[in-house]
Amino acid sequence: VDAFQAWCGPCKTAVNLFQKIRNEVGRNLLHFAVAEVDSIDALEGYRGLCQPVFLFYAEGELVAVVRGLNAPLLRKTILEQL
Repeated sequence: VDAFQAWCGPCKTAVNLFQKIRNEVGRNLLHFAVAEVDSIDALEGYRGLCQPVFLFYAEGELVAVVRGLNAPLLRKTILEQL
């Protein structure tokens, strides 16, 4: 989940990275979503940040968080979680 604030919008660069990885590993294994933290109470802890935050969930549980657009770290985290 790309957790973003309305003033900055979702990270467009990350979408391309996620799509590329999703094509490599299979469309059924990786799902990508965006969530505006200003409108979701459960994500209020991510408000006020000036960098992208990526939340990784498995079976409804938060399993990893990556702060900032670090493509190698995002890729590594995705592959480890899969």
